[in-house]
Amino acid sequence: MQNVFNAQNLDFLLLGLILTLKIALATCIISMIFGTFLAITRNFGGRISRFLASAYVDIFRNTPLLLWMLAACFVLPVFFGQFSQAFWGTIGFSLYTSSVMAEIIRGSLNSIPKGQFEAAYSQGFSKFFTLFYIILPQTFRRAIPALLSQIITTIKDTSFLAGLQIAELTYQSKILLAQLKSFEEILVMIALVAGIYFVICFSLSMLVRYYAKKTAYAV
Repeated sequence: MQNVFNAQNLDFLLLGLILTLKIALATCIISMIFGTFLAITRNFGGRISRFLASAYVDIFRNTPLLLWMLAACFVLPVFFGQFSQAFWGTIGFSLYTSSVMAEIIRGSLNSIPKGQFEAAYSQGFSKFFTLFYIILPQTFRRAIPALLSQIITTIKDTSFLAGLQIAELTYQSKILLAQLKSFEEILVMIALVAGIYFVICFSLSMLVRYYAKKTAYAV
């Protein structure tokens, strides 16, 4: 087991884990911002903007994630210049995840009673300030369990970036697996990487369950 559990291998995997968490965090932030914009546009935009937002969500949700990662890495640099594969992979990942976030946020947005809009308008609030100060805070509060679940999925889906030779956790483990010779060592390495993903994702899932239970009691 010394070929698996040694300082060099663990440091190698740690670098991959750090990049995985950075990409997941950046993807979640970008996709929540863009997803919120898409959700608001689909509900309150003009006819053309609603159509474009709906088309965006439908196209991205019904096509493979890896396809958009590949497109971001091989098409976007032609128009926007050369950056790292990790950067473009994150952009492709974010474009896809935004469509999922948009539907989560839109579902919560639709659950807000229309009477709250009318009450805000009667107090002189514009549509922008009504959304920003009254509606969106409640929307995000209701969407937290679904958003946390999507964050867990996002962390796991960073493994797709290994296909683009981006040095996240799965890719780093693939390099180490290629250096191992015995079947037992390969199994241990796979179990180690699976365990890392499990600890992170299970911890977040427990947070989702706790929050869901707490809010259920509050109601």
